[in-house]
Amino acid sequence: MKKVSNRKRVLVTGGAGFLGSHLCERLLEAGDDVLCVDNFYSATRDNVTHLLAHPHFELMRHDVTFPLYVEVDEIYNLACPASPVHYQHDPVQTTKTSVHGAINMLGLAKRVKAKILQASTSEVYGDPEVHPQPESYRGSVNPIGPRACYDEGKRCAETLFFDYWRQHRLPIKVARIFNTYGPRMHPNDGRVVSNFIVQALAGEPITVYGEGLQTRSFCYVDDLVDGLIRLMATPVEETGPVNLGNPHEHTILELAKKVIAMTGSRSKIEYRPLPSDDPLQRRPDVGKARAVLGWAPTTSIDRGLEKTIAYFSSLPG
Repeated sequence: MKKVSNRKRVLVTGGAGFLGSHLCERLLEAGDDVLCVDNFYSATRDNVTHLLAHPHFELMRHDVTFPLYVEVDEIYNLACPASPVHYQHDPVQTTKTSVHGAINMLGLAKRVKAKILQASTSEVYGDPEVHPQPESYRGSVNPIGPRACYDEGKRCAETLFFDYWRQHRLPIKVARIFNTYGPRMHPNDGRVVSNFIVQALAGEPITVYGEGLQTRSFCYVDDLVDGLIRLMATPVEETGPVNLGNPHEHTILELAKKVIAMTGSRSKIEYRPLPSDDPLQRRPDVGKARAVLGWAPTTSIDRGLEKTIAYFSSLPG
């Protein structure tokens, strides 16, 4: 069907989630028509309620494990619960969302000749034996562990994307997303930033696993979304994968102490056993993102936490 307007029609699966809702906002600001698709398994309508009145925004309840028939120019495939609490609750469905969801979205992209971006993850590197992790590193993943539904599901999705590129020359983009935080994170998603902030604001003990010496790199959501949009805009030959994350590393214990200080909390740190297959180190090599996208995160951890704490402080009871 011939397009009537020059306005880009963009589909965002998982669009009512933490990352997806911020991406939808940015695309609308850029003048695109945005179709936000979500089954609300780990997302909430509250994340996009402020967008519902926008004339170029549409919200559709749909599960990507089933085919979707729409006409679009670009697809951002973000659909999949991303926190251990949510993806381990129904591991079979998590794998289906990654694998069947990729198959269905790739099929749609092939039919309508759309560019498609896969939101992959740093979890494809598993508990890494190389530090920091470059895109060339193939990972160290336990295929039968409790995190495998997410880790291996995302690895399989990457396989499908590159097979569609090789077999059908479908224009694909693969972003490997490292730890990201900011407003609209789910208060009970089990991720370390939201956990620490919620516990600190409530005056509850801050739960640190192991000795808290494992490291993570925290990227503020605005920076991450900027990277996704830049990757989608690259020439067809640039498929990725491209790491998107903050190269500055922090121990979990450092983060806990920083959140306590910034919230003025009286919470004490409580140590618990380290979960199975929890990576001890996680930091992206973002050299490729700098070279190919001209991208680097610009939000400091203090500024990002300040905005995130303000968001959680504003939530009702």
